[in-house]
Order: sequence, then structure tokens, then C-alpha cells
Amino acid sequence: MRPLDRVGSLKVKLGVVIVAAVLVTVAVVELGRLAGWPTVPVTVAAVAAALVMVQVLAHGMTFPLRQMARAASHLAAGEPYEPVTATSRDEVGDLARAFNRMAREVAETDRLRQELVANVSHELRTPIAALSAVLENLADGVEQPDPPTLARLVRQTERLQALVEALLDLSRLEAGVVHLDVAEVVVGELCEEAVTLVTTTPGAPVRVRVEPGDLRLAGDGRRLVQVLVNLLVNARAHAPAGSEVALTAGARDGELELAVVDDGPGVAPEDVERIFERFHRSAGRAGTGLGLPISRWIVELHDGRIEVDTSQRPGCRMVVRLPMTQER
Repeated sequence: MRPLDRVGSLKVKLGVVIVAAVLVTVAVVELGRLAGWPTVPVTVAAVAAALVMVQVLAHGMTFPLRQMARAASHLAAGEPYEPVTATSRDEVGDLARAFNRMAREVAETDRLRQELVANVSHELRTPIAALSAVLENLADGVEQPDPPTLARLVRQTERLQALVEALLDLSRLEAGVVHLDVAEVVVGELCEEAVTLVTTTPGAPVRVRVEPGDLRLAGDGRRLVQVLVNLLVNARAHAPAGSEVALTAGARDGELELAVVDDGPGVAPEDVERIFERFHRSAGRAGTGLGLPISRWIVELHDGRIEVDTSQRPGCRMVVRLPMTQER
């Protein structure tokens, strides 16, 4: 704790420094007069004492500013830094606390950037390596370009394409450059289209229930189908063998509630918020980690929200809530 940390205003602190300097000067001059010292030495001593007092008090006032300057240099160079001391209650203390928050956010952003590069590299490496191996075998005559081999190449190419499209979607959504093509959407048709898209591959069957049957929504149908597909793909991947996935839709308190439910292991409490982070994947779960972040962005663009219903045990219940009308 520095001498003036408890003072809540920088102006008051400056006033205290000035008053303290004046009082020290007066005290030294008065002592010199009582002691009968010559005027010049007394004046020099008074000025020196006042400067020492100002230095002592002002050092604590400007210390956080010097710390911020050093920390900013370390941040710019990508080096570790010490958090700025923010014990004072004045404007400099507020600035120091804001700087610490900004520095933490910068560090977190840099960590996410590094993870993004590492994860994208990893996700791209697998299909590229598979494609390279098959193509080399074809070129060397080890394998023949028969339908099964070509089908393997197509699957790896589709995997690459899906990852690139997901990355492009995420970058557009985060930049806010995605335009919603808002129109009236029949919710039942929306759900059936999403189910048709995901059930082309093996997995748990999907049961759809829309109440009432003529439920409609104002939104971007293509983007909302993308959200449902992402949720259904996750649910089918984690549903136990012999179980089914439920997709329900209904009106609740002036909102459209879409829910995707499976009987899988569910989401761990510590992952409830993190599953919406880019490239986050829970232990033992496959995928790119982009589906849920993209879904959240799309839902938020519709002024809605997406969340995990933690009351669903066992299993997982993902809920999307959207306003029944959209203004764009």
C-alpha cells in the first residue's frame, strides 16, 4: 500500500502533494530562521526537502504508469509480463485495473490463436495424409482405381471441404458479414430437411415432433437447418446403440423452442460453457469442434440463444430458443 492509495481522486492527490511540499518548505524555513541560519542555505534546504517530499508522494502515484509501460512493451514483444499493481482508488488505479483486464484478454486471444493454428493444422493433416497415401499407391500401381478406392478419396476430400467451409463460416460470422435471408419458415419442413441431411449416414434414428403442426417462424431457413444439422450430428454420434435421437419443436412463452435430445453420456458440468468455444472437444469426442460455435453465432444472429439443459440426466438436451419474429 502506497502513501496516497486510499485517496480516491487524482486531483485530490495532486493537491495533497502541493500542500505537503508547501508545508515542508515553510517548516524548513521556520527552523532555519529560529536557528539563525543564513538565508541562502535555508532556501536551498527548503527546496531540497520539498523535492524529496514530492518525490516520495509522486512515486507511488506514477508507479502503476511505469509498470503499464513495461508490461505494454512485454505484450508487444509476446513476452510474459507482471500484472500491474492496482491498489490505488483513483483514476490511475482504475486505468491499471482496466489494463490488467485488457492484458488478460490479449493473452487469452493469443492462446486461442495458437490453439487455432495447431488444431487447424492437425485437422488438415489427417485427410491430406490419407489422400496422399492413396494417391501414391495409385501412382505406384499398388492399388487400382476401383470404386472403393475412389470412394475413400471422395470421403477424405469431403472432410477437407467440410473443414474449410466451417472455417469460412466461422470467420464470416465473427466478422458480422453474414446476411440473413429472413422469410417465413415452416418449422416442420425445417426439421424434416435437417433430418434428411443427417440420416444419409449410419447412426441413431431421429424422431421428430412439432407441436402445433403448422408452427411457423421468421428466419433464415438455410442457416437454421445448418444449426439443426450440427446438433443432430453431435447427438447421433453420442447416442448409445439401439437408442434414438429426439428433435422437438414448440412455442414457449412467445418463443420457438427447438430441442435435440439423446441418451448419450451428456455434457460434463465443466464443459457446459466451453463446448461453444472454437475447436473445444470434450474428452473422447471426435469432430472439428466448430459445429457448436457456428451454431451459436447463427442463433445469436437471429436474436436467440442456445444452451445445454443441465437437468437432462442421463443424456444431453440441447435447446435453441428463437423469437417468433425477426426484424432485419
